Amino acid sequence: MTLDRIKYLREKLNQANYDYHVLDQPTISDREYDLDMNELIQLESENPEYFDANSPTQRVGGEISSKFSKVTHKNQLYSLSNAFNEDDLRAFDKRVGSVDYVVELKIDGLAMAVEYENGQFIQAVTRGDGTVGEDVSTNVRTIRSLPLSLKEAVDVQLRGEVFIPRSSFLKLNEQRQENNEVVFANARNAAAGSIRQLDSKITASRSLDAFWYTIVNPLSLGITSQWEAINQLKKWGFKVNQYIYHCDTIDEVISRIQELDTIRFDLDFDIDGVVVKVNSFEKQEELGTTVKAPRFAIAYKFPAEIAVSKVMDIHLTVGRTGRITPNAKLTPVSLGGSIVSAATLHNEDYIKTKDIRVNDTVTLHKAGEIIPEIIESLKEHRDESSVVYDFPKHCPVCESELVRDPEAADTYCINSECPARIIESISHFASRDAMNIEGLGVARVKQLNEANLLLTVEDIYELKNHRDEMMTLEKFGTKSIDNLVEAIEASKSNELNQVLFGLGILHVGSKAASSLAKHFIRIENLMNASEADLLEVDDIGKITAQSVFDYFNNENNQQLIKSLNEKGLNLSQSVSETKVSLLSNKRVVLTGTLSRMSRNEAKELLELHQAKLSSSVSKNTDLVIAGENAGSKLVRAQELSIEVWDEDRFYQEVNYED
Repeated sequence: MTLDRIKYLREKLNQANYDYHVLDQPTISDREYDLDMNELIQLESENPEYFDANSPTQRVGGEISSKFSKVTHKNQLYSLSNAFNEDDLRAFDKRVGSVDYVVELKIDGLAMAVEYENGQFIQAVTRGDGTVGEDVSTNVRTIRSLPLSLKEAVDVQLRGEVFIPRSSFLKLNEQRQENNEVVFANARNAAAGSIRQLDSKITASRSLDAFWYTIVNPLSLGITSQWEAINQLKKWGFKVNQYIYHCDTIDEVISRIQELDTIRFDLDFDIDGVVVKVNSFEKQEELGTTVKAPRFAIAYKFPAEIAVSKVMDIHLTVGRTGRITPNAKLTPVSLGGSIVSAATLHNEDYIKTKDIRVNDTVTLHKAGEIIPEIIESLKEHRDESSVVYDFPKHCPVCESELVRDPEAADTYCINSECPARIIESISHFASRDAMNIEGLGVARVKQLNEANLLLTVEDIYELKNHRDEMMTLEKFGTKSIDNLVEAIEASKSNELNQVLFGLGILHVGSKAASSLAKHFIRIENLMNASEADLLEVDDIGKITAQSVFDYFNNENNQQLIKSLNEKGLNLSQSVSETKVSLLSNKRVVLTGTLSRMSRNEAKELLELHQAKLSSSVSKNTDLVIAGENAGSKLVRAQELSIEVWDEDRFYQEVNYED
């Protein structure tokens, strides 16, 4: 039977993938694998009715996506609080009480959420801002160590980290150099760029890998601890990092961290620390989370690696607000897993205070493990070639006279027509956290600006009328222009908070922009607001209120808003309707199958009634809504004497009718 043969080949190839990519113990030869794969491809091609999205043949990629859809995470992805020394770890231990721990490496990759239904892979979503990410399922399928079908028919959500091994990263950059392409700065950037490729065939060629370490709904599966969860992940066929330890005391934790510090540069993947987690899930539930981070886990950061380099030159860059930033050009040096050839010098006073001179030998590290920063100039190595840097008096781009802020160390180009400021402002408006216009980064904005096609923010929405001119520019083809115009048109439907952030109002970040949008709803309300009105908004202080007030009382800015409105941009914020009921402000767990609506529809209804959704039952749970086949969550609720509603009671409370 053809179907039986297809099933046999799929099972054999899945096992071969697991043996090779997870266990590193190949059980069949490359030739046998290739022959089986070719046969399976042929059989599936001849019998399309047997298509399976989770077949091993679907890992090779090739599908072109026009964009990645946004997905709201069912459970928020939190960041971790940091510890930098032994005292910080002992303080954490004192806060959480007498517990045992699990110690894991903190992989420096791309955080990923994946979901399985009935043991079958259905979706992968990037971390994003922790609340909303992007659906990258097609690209994640290409990771050969990731099982697409589990060894158990289970519904489960997982968290893990996608990365490129160091050895693969070096090969990738060598290939890019040979092809005269820009090399990736580090392995993490390479992984992030690979997972967001529109052509998944490119992703498949990048040798991505992943480690998995979190089960989102463990208690509902009868899993009571992180150590148990790690072992369950292995049983299901997931790749789990080998450097994971169960420790009974904080002294054992510290000892393990010291051991890991000695091997971290010998690993074939980058890490940026060690994660220490309370082992018991019941204790984790008891400890809970803050707005930003769980109280039951902490990330220990290794002392920063220090490198020695030489300052070859100092040059200035101009930001969208006109702020001038001096930067040091350095002799290339390896630091923290990447090649560093530049470092920011912040401002004039920073250079003077540290006495940094051209041709000085300097030490540097990565501030926060990310941004290269000069620690000091090594004066004992200074010779007659060392030159004191005189901070320029004129803008390096437009040559306007620079002005120093009398209350700070920052220097500004105050020419609003400065080309550098215009380019930075436009690219900020188009950036991901603002209008999210893919294909309109700094380099392309500069190219279009120099061609006189993009001189203002408003010009973004006129580019569709300049196809012929764009076709004459380097790296602009029919497809790329179509994609750009499509992204620009799609941005018109973005909400007010994205527009406000994109405008680049001084002191207004994404959080403040969101608060303003939700408070005023429409931009005309915001434009007419007094400083007193602005101060009534959450997260808005006096300095920000003054800045927003001044911005919207500027005639040029008023004209910009009018123009954007005329071009069809949405300048309002949608308001989520809410209702008050017995569900409001209660911590609710939904379990089992409902007969009259899907689980997502039920969750939306609960949110409408201002319920606080939780994925697991604990003593902090107020209510459990149980459909058919509720299972362990219902049992747990009964053990804890938590109120339980059946399906009919739920529908009655929310006034739901078929």
